[in-house]
Amino acid sequence: MTIEALLPLFLFTFTSTITPGGATTLATASGAHFGFRRSIPVVAGFAVGLGTVACAAGAGLGSLLLALPALQIAMKAFGSLYLFWLAVRIGRSGPPKISREVARPVGFLAGVWMLWYNPKGWAITVSAAASFAALATGPVSFAILLGLTFCLIAGFSLAIWCALGQLLARLLKTEWQWHALNFFLAFLLVISIIPMWT
Repeated sequence: MTIEALLPLFLFTFTSTITPGGATTLATASGAHFGFRRSIPVVAGFAVGLGTVACAAGAGLGSLLLALPALQIAMKAFGSLYLFWLAVRIGRSGPPKISREVARPVGFLAGVWMLWYNPKGWAITVSAAASFAALATGPVSFAILLGLTFCLIAGFSLAIWCALGQLLARLLKTEWQWHALNFFLAFLLVISIIPMWT
């Protein structure tokens, strides 16, 4: 398998993971409030979560899950509630030194869990599984290829958003600027719920 053959998969994965959404918004917020180093667990959780979803999609589980309407609705409902709860926490927080509401960053397991219930993540990885199945000789090798690709590229994309959040934190000087950023990030997180239902 050559790099030329894998390039379309890499571009698809990078485009789908770098575009704004729930995980990118949370990575930005975590970078702004806690810095890049303390945000590594949640960024890694998002990356591993999406990688395992992609691995499952490559093995055929994604199509089965997406074929069950009741499970889709449950995933959307739990996912929406969790994202809304996180948006409220972010929106109500102030500067990192003043805020007591968000005392520590979201952890690795929460990042993995968030990606597992996200129907958008399943839809993207199932689409990739359908589009790039010819890249591997069997379902196991394809599941591993898809999982590793999504995990590594999502980690890179989310690290960019996290670093952007840390950069924003260095530019913010006053409490009202922090409140404005937090409100904006919370708004983006709430907006990211809408595509889950459309």
